Amino acid sequence: MINVFIKFKWGIMRNTGTRILFVFIYLFLLSLPVYAQKEDSSLITLQRIYHTRDFASQRFGPARWLDDGSGYTTLEPSKTLKDGVDIIKYNAATGKRSVLIPAEKLIPKGRKEPLGIANYEWSKDHNKLLIFTNTKKVWRYNTRGDYWVLNLKKGTLLKLGGDAQPSTLMFATFSPDGSKVGYVMKHNIYVQDLSSHKITQLTFDGSPTMINGTSDWVYEEELDIRNGFRWSPDSKHIAYWHLNADSVGVFLLINDTDSLYSFTKPIRYPKVGTTNSACKIGVVSVDGGKTTWMKVPGNQRNNYIVRMYWVPDSKQLVLEHMNRLQNQNQVLLCNASNGDIKTVFVDKDRAWVDVNDDFHWLKDGKHFTWVSERDGWRHVYISSIEDGKMKLVTHGNFDVINVESIDQKDGWIYFIASPGNATQRYLFRMRLNGRGKLHRITPGNEPGTHSYQVSPNSKWAIHTYSSFDVPPVTDVVHLPNHKVYKTLVANTKLKETVNKLKRKPVEFFKVDIGNGVKLDGYCIKPYNFNPNKKYPVLFNVYGEPAAQTVLDRWMGNNYLWHEMLAQQGYIIMSVDNRGTPAPKGRAWRKIVYRQIGILASKDQSNALKTLLKSHPYMDQNRIAVWGWSGGGSMTLNLLFRYSDLYQTGMAIAPVTNQRNYDTIYQERYMGLPSGNPEGYKNGSPINFAQNLKGNLLIVHGSGDDNVHYQNTEQLVNKLVSLDKPFRMMVYPNRTHAIYKGKNTRLHLFSLLTRYLREHCTPGPR
Repeated sequence: MINVFIKFKWGIMRNTGTRILFVFIYLFLLSLPVYAQKEDSSLITLQRIYHTRDFASQRFGPARWLDDGSGYTTLEPSKTLKDGVDIIKYNAATGKRSVLIPAEKLIPKGRKEPLGIANYEWSKDHNKLLIFTNTKKVWRYNTRGDYWVLNLKKGTLLKLGGDAQPSTLMFATFSPDGSKVGYVMKHNIYVQDLSSHKITQLTFDGSPTMINGTSDWVYEEELDIRNGFRWSPDSKHIAYWHLNADSVGVFLLINDTDSLYSFTKPIRYPKVGTTNSACKIGVVSVDGGKTTWMKVPGNQRNNYIVRMYWVPDSKQLVLEHMNRLQNQNQVLLCNASNGDIKTVFVDKDRAWVDVNDDFHWLKDGKHFTWVSERDGWRHVYISSIEDGKMKLVTHGNFDVINVESIDQKDGWIYFIASPGNATQRYLFRMRLNGRGKLHRITPGNEPGTHSYQVSPNSKWAIHTYSSFDVPPVTDVVHLPNHKVYKTLVANTKLKETVNKLKRKPVEFFKVDIGNGVKLDGYCIKPYNFNPNKKYPVLFNVYGEPAAQTVLDRWMGNNYLWHEMLAQQGYIIMSVDNRGTPAPKGRAWRKIVYRQIGILASKDQSNALKTLLKSHPYMDQNRIAVWGWSGGGSMTLNLLFRYSDLYQTGMAIAPVTNQRNYDTIYQERYMGLPSGNPEGYKNGSPINFAQNLKGNLLIVHGSGDDNVHYQNTEQLVNKLVSLDKPFRMMVYPNRTHAIYKGKNTRLHLFSLLTRYLREHCTPGPR
């Protein structure tokens, strides 16, 4: 408008002085909008979240404890070499710092720049360092790259793999005696001697469908198996997973943008009820030769080998062997020399059993820890490989979330639990003999979420603490008194930035939905909240057995976006329905068996009904919901099943038909489709699309290898056939996380914000 004004007036101003005065006024007026647009530090914007470092959080690590627990090593920027990284050693008690390996020692011969360090591993004697660099992503993580070994005594750097192509090695690992390194390349296993540099190939049938030493898509995604080989304690043998994926169905991802002609990316992806990879375990000498196969019973395609451990004697293996329904876990003892099998014990459940990731050998080499829900709570037991008898260690009406450390010298087991509040996490300990009471180690004046990286001797820990409104702090603490010896990351700047924001403290609550069921929830209110007015409410949902949303911990950008919406006049809420992995006992978690999507959405809707009655400031005509992945499915279920309650929904990367998802995840919680056809039908939101009344936005990445874009396309066809209006946004070639490419996350959350404001008007009424 100013430009139009100046053009109009310029022609009628004859006097030069008047013109000069007008120009001065014009320039002054131009400066006003600039001043007015100066960013208010008390307000959150998408630009601040995604285009600035305003809310950047500092992190610590990766760190490695020394074997004796006296100190740790970590990475820090070099003070003498640009873009270099030093490996620093710290004494835990004194905080004394020393440069263990300067960046200058990490420059390969013939190069000018030091190696970048994505990760590192010490040999047992700490005379050698294994460096992972030049990494590339394989599905979720950067697990392919180059590996170098630094010999600290000789000062030499050796690149592993000989003349192998760059970024083709995976999971390089020192042998226990430090003389060799094993690794995977193109689905075969190799061992390289660090003295002679000789490379010995151990398997020879590796191909896209014959997989040695790592896993296929579904074993990686759902069982978290990536490194698929294990050194024997005596360094003489390697045990490994072998997967035959030749009969697994191929799903094609279509890339339309990266070349003139589109092309496909094939994935061996077993959908519900279809054929899995055949899995077996082999043992081979590090000198090469014939593999000895473990004689694991049952159909290799209808059972899963979910974990593998060497017995300390190097003569036997322990396997966790699950049936396809995943409701029993056989603990098998295998003779490594001839493959003979003995069943130690079987863990069973009417619903499903979880993979045990808290397996630890005791010092006698004959007993190990095991976690089970057999008494209704998730507790630690000690079992014997000889007779399978189990002794309860932890006891009481609480769940052990995970074991952090076992102090065999003093007879303690340290673990994470939260008996009184399922939204929080604390460190506890109990006597390893099962006697005595539960001892809380985390101070009582620090509510929130605590995580620990405990030293081998259980005397020290790198401790990280945060809460919903407070960014994380990382300290070195002494155990068991929890005395802080050094603060590693204070996040002072981030805290100052967050404390300047206009916001109200989060409110955690419990909502009674009847029949004695109380659900945890949280509420973020606008900073200028008026209880006498009505506000729109946005629910953030997930609701599946894989994760909770109601946690008292720092949520980063998710928290900031929700606070931004609260500043604009929205109430943000989230509720954890039954079936989420909250530490509330077996019955709470497994009540959803064979009814995923059904009971959870009913719990969510009942929670909303109760909240509307007890919270008059919630505007029942402005209720919105959003979620990602399983949360996208929940969003659709709520919008389709309870259309009288929810008016607006934003579903990102949803599973619209449970038959489209993978075998291990979906069958674990729903059973086989042949045995639960009604459950699969009634749990899939696509079968209720005819009930849509409100506003729906669907977002998906066309390159999603996890929840295939097929889900959204099928729902679109259904909605079109029903003549139901909706909106959708496709992000070309983006994966399930929808983040690759310039401005992708900014664009996505700008889209969600606009859609919400358009269909669920912000502000009080």
